[in-house]
Amino acid sequence: MVKTLGEICELVGGKLIGDGGVLIHGVAGIKEAQEGEITFVANPRYLSQIYRTQASAIIIWENTQYNGKPMIQVNNPYFAFVKVVEAFSNKTPKKSKGIHPTAIIGENAIISPDAWIQAYSFIGDNAEIGEGAVISPFVYIGENTRIGAQTYIYPMVTIREDIEIGKRVIIHSGTVIGSDGFGFAKVSDRHHKVPQIGTVIVEDDVEIGANVSIDRATIGETIIGRGTKIDNLVQIAHNVIIGEDCLIVAQVGIAGSAEIKDRVTLGGQVGVVGHITIGEDAQFAARAGVSKSIPPGACVWSGTPAMHHTKELRLQASMRKLPELISQIRKMESRMGDLERELEEYKNICKAFEKD
Repeated sequence: MVKTLGEICELVGGKLIGDGGVLIHGVAGIKEAQEGEITFVANPRYLSQIYRTQASAIIIWENTQYNGKPMIQVNNPYFAFVKVVEAFSNKTPKKSKGIHPTAIIGENAIISPDAWIQAYSFIGDNAEIGEGAVISPFVYIGENTRIGAQTYIYPMVTIREDIEIGKRVIIHSGTVIGSDGFGFAKVSDRHHKVPQIGTVIVEDDVEIGANVSIDRATIGETIIGRGTKIDNLVQIAHNVIIGEDCLIVAQVGIAGSAEIKDRVTLGGQVGVVGHITIGEDAQFAARAGVSKSIPPGACVWSGTPAMHHTKELRLQASMRKLPELISQIRKMESRMGDLERELEEYKNICKAFEKD
């Protein structure tokens, strides 16, 4: 595929600086880009690279100084670059429909004529598959589960019984939705399983990465809010409620009955204890341990237990000074010991003079 720079500018709705007739045949990072490719700068630390890149054109912020290389100036370079990548990408899933002969379809299942049920997938009794949905090979969908329109489920996904998946949801391979929550009642020295009879609701426009586990509620609902994006290897326990447009990064663990409000960001390996509430727009740096409820607000938290990021940075800086401080304290203790001995000798001398 080849596009002129003018066509790309129209696609992203930017301001063209330079020759709009430049031909672009691909996209690449600013360090790797070669002639004929377009790149972008969304992070100020890479701004100096615009003078060294081999790219034929750059997508960049509005009002950036012209450096002689054709530019498309936009207010969000990263999102504009995403649009360009989509335009050049050859990975658009093949559009088809119908039910493969090897698929197993349960009794009274309702499948849209426009859905695509691929080989060796399993659709349980009374399940519903919406218009344009794609069910890849070896997917298991339990009875009474509903899959919304235009949802794409990749191979080897398990969606158990009585689950509701919204429209335009993407679920990547290896994910399990609706597994039993981890609930046991201890009697004497034994653990007795608590039945997990609730459900999971995944709302519209959610994306769930590979090998994610979302547990069904003990009773009631585990909810993933509209537009939330979940990375690979995340564990979401029973009765968790996640709001809209949240970002949950890899290896996060959220314990039972925690509530995550809208637009929260949890960095990699963040741990959230159960039965707390995290307010809107809160952000957590990687490996933070959230042990209590957090108020709303666009504030960054880090450390264990999680605290304001600036406070955590001061604490880390102090920790780095500990070896030096310990050495100084030991020297002070040694010096104090010397002074105490000198003082004792002085007292003894004074007593001797008093006797004379």
